Amino acid sequence: MKKSRFSEEQIIGVLKEHQAGIAVAEICRKHGISDATFYTWRSKYGGLEVSEAKRLKSLEEENRKLKKLLAESMLDVATLREALGKNF
Repeated sequence: MKKSRFSEEQIIGVLKEHQAGIAVAEICRKHGISDATFYTWRSKYGGLEVSEAKRLKSLEEENRKLKKLLAESMLDVATLREALGKNF
């Protein structure tokens, strides 16, 4: 996945500029982003504070690790069943 040029803190700062009343087109031009990027950020980070965004990031990372562990264990179980000849 491509790493963003902007940190979560910077993204929240950009969104707060919009809440202060600056037009979306002006914000996008100022920060060098597209309208689509701005609206994607707003859907993901809209209404969040910096501490909440950090918590969200840590939860997403934990979720990614748990999904990986589950997939690996399911693969192990499938391999063992196949080796034992008990296809369910």
